[in-house]
Amino acid sequence: MKTITITFLLILSGCSSENNQENSVQQKPEVKNYMSYFTGNKVDKITVPEGGICLMGGATENDEAMKWFLKRAAGGDVLILRTSGSDGYNSYLHSSLGVAVNSVETIVFKTAAAKSDKYILDKINNAEAIWFAGGDQWEYISYWRNTPISEAINKAIKRKAVVGGTSAGMAIQGDFYFSAQNGTITSQEALLNPYDTKIALSNDLFLDNAILKDVITDTHYDNPDRKGRHVTFLARIINDYKVEAKGIACDEYTSVCIDEKGIARVFGNYPAREDIAYFIVPNTEIPDNKPEICKPNTLLEWNRNAAAINVYEIRGTSTGVNTFNLNNWKDGVGGIWKKWFVESGKLKE
Repeated sequence: MKTITITFLLILSGCSSENNQENSVQQKPEVKNYMSYFTGNKVDKITVPEGGICLMGGATENDEAMKWFLKRAAGGDVLILRTSGSDGYNSYLHSSLGVAVNSVETIVFKTAAAKSDKYILDKINNAEAIWFAGGDQWEYISYWRNTPISEAINKAIKRKAVVGGTSAGMAIQGDFYFSAQNGTITSQEALLNPYDTKIALSNDLFLDNAILKDVITDTHYDNPDRKGRHVTFLARIINDYKVEAKGIACDEYTSVCIDEKGIARVFGNYPAREDIAYFIVPNTEIPDNKPEICKPNTLLEWNRNAAAINVYEIRGTSTGVNTFNLNNWKDGVGGIWKKWFVESGKLKE
């Protein structure tokens, strides 16, 4: 009788051990494909945001432009999306600028696998403001394009969440964009060969800002000088896509803030610094205005009697008093019109 009992207990013990092992495997913690850093009120606050776009040149954030951005969230929730870095924006946006918001959350995507994470999608759907940090624009594009993330961001734009970004976060916001899929390119390289393999341009739907239709942005305009490559981007788009491409660019410490009516205000530190924003459009007085020569391994030529491109330059001030109308790309306040052209692979003003 004792022998039978012992044997039975051993069998039970064995079954129990196997079950414990199975349970242990099932309870392994889930590895997340993102990191979240949260500051503020955990309870979502629904407000009525004003919409708009904030484009920053890529150096230190301009406080006045950031205040403009935060005010348009109407006291709601601010979401920072990035693929590198950590929580550097949280306390700055939540408490340093004197604009009340409900919360600031930074979500750092570790991999593209976070593209359909419900937590992130819920946060985008509840945000009144969305900011794209600097980083690698190809990561943003390859992680988010044609995914639930970009769909949610575009729905947020349509419900008038204000959006903005600096450096790579500005570079991704035009209808056309330089993806940097094959690395960066200098102005000299682009002008010498407008079909250099590093010039990766696209207008595949990504961020759908209607006021930036046919626009391509560029950043860090004064460091390094990117005027030549930006003009090359425009030449390529006109040549390849047959549309009248336009450009918006910012010096490093300059910001362009576009309201819901399509009026762009320029913030910067002028007169202490030059801090210029550039609104670039082909000269419409020239019939069929396109580059004379735009082909592989050949110097770019877009001359048109030294009048190919009209550029409205605006110096950014602390009050953002100088403006440009993106509805007609003609009317501006506080700036100056210039002519740019490209002659034998050299940009001239």
